Amino acid sequence: MMSRPDADDSKGKVQSLASCVDYQEGSIVSREILKKETGTLTVFAFDQGQGLSEHTAPFDALVNVIDGEAEILIDDQPHIAKAGEFIILPANVPHALKAEVKFKMLLVMLKSQ
Repeated sequence: MMSRPDADDSKGKVQSLASCVDYQEGSIVSREILKKETGTLTVFAFDQGQGLSEHTAPFDALVNVIDGEAEILIDDQPHIAKAGEFIILPANVPHALKAEVKFKMLLVMLKSQ
């Protein structure tokens, strides 16, 4: 298995988002690839059936599906997002997600100043 550089070591290098995290049976795996005062970039890998329970965030967030698909609830409205698609989660609106199949995503959180 290829070792993954720390986020600071990866700047200026071409990388694959899909290879930033590996699937683990029955688990959710995450790796923060960039953290700044203005926001974060985090890659997640969800095993089938895993998910995040309903919650809110104080900032808009973009979910970019890298692999697989997930059901994403926004204010109780279901959306299916597949590899190559993205959805914006509005600030302060309840949302949740569940992996219909194994899936990976990039979560982009941008904070308002």
